[in-house]
Amino acid sequence: MTRKIFLAANGKELARAEHTSGEWQVTNPLSGIRINCLVSDPHQRGRVYAGTQEHGVLVSSDGGKTWEPAGMAGVPVKSLAANPSEPGLIYAGCKPVSLYMTKNGGKSWDELEGLRRARRWWWFSPAEPPSWTPYVMALTISPKDPDVMMAGIEVGGVLRSADGGRTWSKHRKGAVLDCHSLKFHPTHGEWVYEGGGGGAALSEDGGLTWRKPKTGLTKKYGWMVAADPARPEVWYLSASGMPNLLRGEFEPPAHVDGKAKASIFRCVGGAGWEQLAGGLPEPLDYMAYALVTDPSAPGHLYAGLSNGQIWHTLDYGDSWTKLPLNLGGIHSAMILINGQ
Repeated sequence: MTRKIFLAANGKELARAEHTSGEWQVTNPLSGIRINCLVSDPHQRGRVYAGTQEHGVLVSSDGGKTWEPAGMAGVPVKSLAANPSEPGLIYAGCKPVSLYMTKNGGKSWDELEGLRRARRWWWFSPAEPPSWTPYVMALTISPKDPDVMMAGIEVGGVLRSADGGRTWSKHRKGAVLDCHSLKFHPTHGEWVYEGGGGGAALSEDGGLTWRKPKTGLTKKYGWMVAADPARPEVWYLSASGMPNLLRGEFEPPAHVDGKAKASIFRCVGGAGWEQLAGGLPEPLDYMAYALVTDPSAPGHLYAGLSNGQIWHTLDYGDSWTKLPLNLGGIHSAMILINGQ
């Protein structure tokens, strides 16, 4: 039976859950380190990179059990992307807005200055006062053409590069300015998905043009997106309500544990959004910061909540069950590793 490993970060530590001998075992291999992002190496099973707030990039070669430094110390690394075609080629999106690249798995890094030059004066991050300094919230690379990349800025927009990150477009019209998540489909390079403050957006031409499906989306503070590995027209969004500034609400409900009033939505092709239930708590009092698909299992989706719970569907979201484990908290990242 294939082993499953979840790695998740809650801002203070890394949780690792491994399913072996019919049971889940949860450990915390990294404690006291603020982890912002995680990415699996598509060329080496069990190799994982973590972007941190103060310790740069860390790397594990054993599925997250042990870790070692991989450069960029002292730079807040907010997003990571692994090139699907070239082993060892990793990109790091940082704070302030900047992009770095390694071609040797983290032994050395070079800045691609084009993204820094693309910054606009009005970009800012409401998430990290008092500096409000913007950063690269999301990076994603096309599986069809690895020179095509997308970068999401919170708050700043969605930018596209067609030359491996050396030069960048302006914000792509139709995408959400306040980007929270951004993903190419893992095999269909024409499809790109975004979740953000204001809803969600979709591109079907490799990030050139975008549209915002709105029908049925009753909650506009979008966060995480995911797409079915076999059917790119089936995609998901976790969302909560927007803060009501007129009532003095400045913090989005999504970020208030126990009061998130969140939901998970599904969109299929050109149809409207459907709010998923089928066993999920209604509403979700804890935000689903993570939505993770399994490349080997179409129809399966895992939702990681801020209280550490993981909910699983194997029928495209029609019915859900809670996994018998708790990761202590899932806020900034969660990935699934299929081991042997």
